Amino acid sequence: MKPLLSGASLYHHKQINLNTMNTQTTKAIFWTGAVLISLWFGASGFFELTGNPIVWGITQQLGYPAHFIYILGVAKLSGVIVLLTPNRLLRLKEWVFAGIFFDILFAFFSKIAVLGFPATIDAIIAFGIISVTYIMYRKLYTVSYTRN
Repeated sequence: MKPLLSGASLYHHKQINLNTMNTQTTKAIFWTGAVLISLWFGASGFFELTGNPIVWGITQQLGYPAHFIYILGVAKLSGVIVLLTPNRLLRLKEWVFAGIFFDILFAFFSKIAVLGFPATIDAIIAFGIISVTYIMYRKLYTVSYTRN
């Protein structure tokens, strides 16, 4: 009788090559990430605009003023709308990705400075999601720069 798993096959892993990933898989990963980030930042923006005491308390504890929290809420909700608009506003989406990246970066370092490393776990997770989503976005919408 042949063993179910031989020694060689125990350690054999199929490698994923991002260059050969099909378009349907790329789209699925992109839209999953876009929806997750949109839910996350949409909820955050909503809570910032509606004065949620938990969100406001943490943001003010990190040293950000009240007027900045409102601006952040508007920017997040606007970004969610752009991010979820399919096949349009591609250049604006680049700005949205940059804005989300900077929001996560500032949140990470603000939380490390004020609250300590354990408080940064949400920023680390968000950074992972937005990074994979952006990589898939770039695979779907390649940019070519030409001189006019």
